[in-house]
Amino acid sequence: MRYFKMNGCGNDFVIIDARSRGALPLSQAQARAIADRRTGLGCDQVIAMERSIRGDAYMRIWNQDGGVVEACGNATRCVGWLLMQDGGAATRRIETPAGMLYAERAGENIITVDMGSPLLRWEEIPIARAMDTTRLDFSAGGLQSPGAVNMGNPHVVFFVDDVAQIPVAEIGARVEHDALFPQGVNVGFAEVRSPEEIRLRVWERGAGLTKACGTGACAAVVAAHRQGRAGRRVNVLVDGGSLQIEWREGDDRVLMTGPVVLEHTGELPAP
Repeated sequence: MRYFKMNGCGNDFVIIDARSRGALPLSQAQARAIADRRTGLGCDQVIAMERSIRGDAYMRIWNQDGGVVEACGNATRCVGWLLMQDGGAATRRIETPAGMLYAERAGENIITVDMGSPLLRWEEIPIARAMDTTRLDFSAGGLQSPGAVNMGNPHVVFFVDDVAQIPVAEIGARVEHDALFPQGVNVGFAEVRSPEEIRLRVWERGAGLTKACGTGACAAVVAAHRQGRAGRRVNVLVDGGSLQIEWREGDDRVLMTGPVVLEHTGELPAP
């Protein structure tokens, strides 16, 4: 099977083209082996491109720990780019467990993805008990009142004065498995530098600290706007680059724009 090693702002993937064979029967152990940075190809997530009846491809996602997750914004941009290169079209529809996502070419190796509308009710995050998701009644490591957003997967976003001073791994690992979040949670730490700029680091559920998290960037902008900290068009600075996020007022859709990089291609034995 052909694979593509790609990254979006440093968030890296092994993308396996399984469109000619149907669903890819990849076990958690096999996904972990591919993602292992010492003995495998090394990546934050393993991605399968499979056949889709409703879209141009179906995307499945395994985290570094082998767990299956619903959405990955940067991977969607990379898959969108591959599909555009393959067929020449400037737009592509990508079916995911979180729904249909739409990718569009925005420049040379720049892809915009329509990530859909954020889910904001407590049971949609999901959270274990009813509470206001604009400012959760929750604290960790001295940080309080994070916003909660589901962007195809669950996120909490803490707002901090200086993200460089935050022990992201320590707090993130603890919050990821807190009983308040029955499906686990991605944990963002956002420093709002202006209404148009946020510096963000994200501890990803099942992957740990990554150089970028696309759904995390979307969640940070939605959470910041709901708390009156930022506007609806924000440049999000991540460890691996920057993403432009727009939460449109008219139709409630979140658009994410950023670069993709093809590192190399190769072949994997069929599982």
